[in-house]
Amino acid sequence: MTRLLIIAAIGIIAYRWITGRWPWQKRISARAQAVFNARKMLGVNANASKSDIIAAHKRLVAMVHPDRGGSSSQVHEANDARDLLFEELPDDSDRS
Repeated sequence: MTRLLIIAAIGIIAYRWITGRWPWQKRISARAQAVFNARKMLGVNANASKSDIIAAHKRLVAMVHPDRGGSSSQVHEANDARDLLFEELPDDSDRS
C-alpha cells in the first residue's frame, strides 16, 4: 500500500514538472490568460464597457508615458491590453 502511494506521489510530481500544473487544476487557454492579464493591467472587471476600458487606458498611459518616466514598451503593452479587451466586447455593446 505504501509503495502504491509513493508511486502515485512520484507520478503526480512528475506530471507537475512536465506540464507546469497539478493534475486537478483546470486548463486555462492562452487567450483567456491574456484577457485576464489585460483586465488586471487596466484595472477593469469582466463587465467593463468600452468607455470604462478607454478611461482606464487613459489613466494607465498617463502614468507610464515616456514623458512621465515610463517607457514606450509600457505604452505599447497598455495599447495591446486595450485592443484585446475591445475584441472581447460583445457586438451589441456601445462599440463604434
